[in-house]
Amino acid sequence: MKAMFLGFFLSIGLSLQAYAQEALPSEPAIEGTISDQIDAFLADDFDRAFTFASPNIQSLFGSPDRFGAMVRQGYPMVWRPGDVTFLALREINGRLWQRVMIRDREGRVHMLDYQMIDADGRWRINGVQIVPAPDAGV
Repeated sequence: MKAMFLGFFLSIGLSLQAYAQEALPSEPAIEGTISDQIDAFLADDFDRAFTFASPNIQSLFGSPDRFGAMVRQGYPMVWRPGDVTFLALREINGRLWQRVMIRDREGRVHMLDYQMIDADGRWRINGVQIVPAPDAGV
């Protein structure tokens, strides 16, 4: 009985998430911001990569060097990607999320969601989430 209720509430939660999510047409400026940051990482230009981060992220890390260290340690697939493919841009609860598929240099596939914000008329990256494998096809 408990499992039945848990399954029911889980399915309602997934249904509500689907309603809160709206697919949008691709936005070249958003894709450009992410691509430009990845290009900066490939060149180990953390000063430039830091300029694509939102003011909140810049404040959180304080310096390009600390930001670069976090990316190298926590997001090695972004620091040294093999292939990068832009997937769906979605609006979820009023926030824009760009799904990106990155194949690392060892051939492993990673799905990431980039939260994007408009800061002073420029798209900036306000956070990146690694998407767990079961949701990777979304």
